Amino acid sequence: MPSRPPVPPFTHESAVEKVLKAENAWNSRDPQQVALAYSPNSEWRNRASFLRGREQIFEFLTQKWNKERDYRLLKELWAFDGDRIAVRFAYEFHDNSGNWYRAYGNENWEFDEDGLMRRRIASINDLRISESERKFFWPQGPRPADHPGLSELGL
Repeated sequence: MPSRPPVPPFTHESAVEKVLKAENAWNSRDPQQVALAYSPNSEWRNRASFLRGREQIFEFLTQKWNKERDYRLLKELWAFDGDRIAVRFAYEFHDNSGNWYRAYGNENWEFDEDGLMRRRIASINDLRISESERKFFWPQGPRPADHPGLSELGL
């Protein structure tokens, strides 16, 4: 199985790089690409969903991005140690009725020696917002380098 650098043990620089790679992958909204960053038997808790393995992750993400339209995500390193990284994040999306939301959350990640995530624990809260309250504007794909991060936006 191919390695997904950076690999543990993480330094501050490699942890920041890992977080940015995850943000970019999720902003692609490509469930197959995202699922490949997880170990074959990866364990997830996402809100009240409990998943195991890439196939379940792929199915979950496919359903997620079919419901969460125009999804844009920001992640920020919170802490790291050895093979673990903690992040905070926010993302915006609208549902099929045009209602906008900003979701806030924290994730705890644990990686194997190849840099694949073997555990992801996510706690997430949604806040309904008006379209005029949106803060994340860029074309689908990676966040532009000049777009402010969570701290700069006061989130």
